This record gives sequence, C-alpha cells and structure tokens, in this order.
Amino acid sequence: MNYIDMHCDTLAKAAAQQKKTAGELRNTMVDAKRLHQCGAKAQFFAMFLQQKREENWSDPGLAYTEKNNLWYTDAEIRKQMQDMYEVYQNTMETCSDIIAPAYNYEGLQCNWRQGKVSAFLTVENGCIVDGKMERIDKLYQMGVRLITLTWNDDNCFGHPHAKEAERMQLGLTPFGRKAVTYMAERGILVDVSHLSDGGFYDVAELVRGPFVASHSNCRELAPATRNLTDDMIRVLAEHGGVAGLNFYPPFLNTDPVDKVSRIETMCEHVKRLVNVGGIECVGIGTDFDGIEGKFEIADCTDMKKLFDALQKTGFSEDALEKIAYKNVERVIREVM
Repeated sequence: MNYIDMHCDTLAKAAAQQKKTAGELRNTMVDAKRLHQCGAKAQFFAMFLQQKREENWSDPGLAYTEKNNLWYTDAEIRKQMQDMYEVYQNTMETCSDIIAPAYNYEGLQCNWRQGKVSAFLTVENGCIVDGKMERIDKLYQMGVRLITLTWNDDNCFGHPHAKEAERMQLGLTPFGRKAVTYMAERGILVDVSHLSDGGFYDVAELVRGPFVASHSNCRELAPATRNLTDDMIRVLAEHGGVAGLNFYPPFLNTDPVDKVSRIETMCEHVKRLVNVGGIECVGIGTDFDGIEGKFEIADCTDMKKLFDALQKTGFSEDALEKIAYKNVERVIREVM
C-alpha cells in the first residue's frame, strides 16, 4: 500500500555520515531508492537541530551554562541546518527521476502522476527561528512546510514535554503565540510532537484549522510524556489534525525499558487513536533514523507488514487508505 510518512531523521543521519545525498544509504532506515521501491507516496524529511552538545549531556559534573559552552551558538545551529539542507537539495537533484520536492497538495499529486515520491522538507526544533519572524519566511522560501515547534529544550516558541507536572503545564511564549498564528496563515503545518501539554492547548486555541502531532502515540497505552492523552487526541481530531504513529519502543510499550518495536503494539495504538479521535485523525510518523531498538519493521521496505496486520485486525480497505495517506493528504490540502 502507498503511504505518507510525516517524520524521519534521515537527513541528519546522512549528514553525520558525511554523505552528499540520501539517494542510497547504508545503515539507515530510509533512502530515496528504497522509498521509491516500496511505493511511498511522500516522505517528510526533518532537519533535526540540536541545542546542546551531546558529549556533555551525560557529564553530571558540568553545569549547563554558557561558560561551559554546552549550548550551540545560533551560527552553529544554522550550520547544522545548512548541512542537512545541502543533502536534501543534492538528493532532489541527483535522484530527480524517482523523488521530487513538494510544497502543496497539487505538487504532491503531480509528482505521483509522474511516478515520483514527494519529499516535504520540515524542521524539527524551532530554535532556528530565534525569535525572529523573518526567519519563518526564510524557512518557507527554502521549502519548509512543517515546523516541529520544540525538541527537548526550551526555545523561542515555548517549552518541551517534561516529567515534572509544573513544567508540563508551561505553554507557548508570547513570541510563540504570534509565530504559530503566522505559520498557520502562511501555510506551514504546526507540529506539536515534543511540545508540552500546556503548549499543545495553546496551539489548539490559536490555530483554527488542522495541526499535527507528526510522530506521537497514545499516552494511555505508553506513559511516555511525548505521547498524547485521550483528551489531546480528541482536540487534535476536532481540528481536523492527524497523529503520526511513531515506531520508537518507549513510545509504544507500557514498560519503558522494553526495547522491542512490535507490529501488534502499533496496531493497538492505531485502534486507540481511532476509538478516541476517529479514523480521520490517524497517520504515520515512523521516526525512522531517529530511533533505536529492535524493530519488526526494520526500514521503509517493511511498511507493508503494518498494513497487512491492520487489515487482519479488521480495518477495511477504505480505513487503511486513510491511515496510510489520505488523512495526511487532506491536511496538506487544507493547510498548504
């Protein structure tokens, strides 16, 4: 079955491997060649931006201060993005026979008629905006059509998910409120994955049309704070939005130390999303190349296994098509 995946971190993986394109890669879960082979209709490619230096995350002897240079500078974050953007651009040029950029619903359908996978460019972590509205325009001009507002640190948009209840209730910043409203008007999808619960409800208050949780599951089934509560699923559905099924084990399993990503558990999350929010609010957001564990769906060529399993649990062909790509297509059409 054809499908649209709302989130992968393949550009970051390719850049880390110092690859010039993502046309054909080793030790990744996605590349352009495999996407085309497996019948993907569209892949959202995230430019994932880090605010803290990984080598310092595990050192309890260091305080998180500018003095210790634990935070990347704005110039360094922009360099991260540029490296991934070059991989994306090179891939679109060198693999133009099988994959092409898309900026809206019309472009998506045009690429499909030509037998090409559509590539939607996204940003994961709005820190790159740095409180400057003109940077949102710059991202749009680059081709970005979705911004995941936060990752795991505070930024100009607001606050991320957190274990502490008081932090989880923190919402968008004053700039974040203005920026989210502007993004919706500009035609950039607002993505609440990684955002705090307070931020989620702020987005729901400000955005009239659809917004997405590009790669988030059900908190009632897996207690990770990255997942959505039942009430959040209902609110997302009321806006016409979509939650993308994430394949990461801690976001699927009740036991957070269970490192196996099982198709059976994925089906349980899909059924919960449908039961709570309706069939229109479910999509795919694999998080391929940004996750670790033991996977029954090891890469994009295994995606058929999920849809076969969902069909065996009783989902009709029409329902499967909505989950696989039609729901996300609708959001693209309405927002972009």
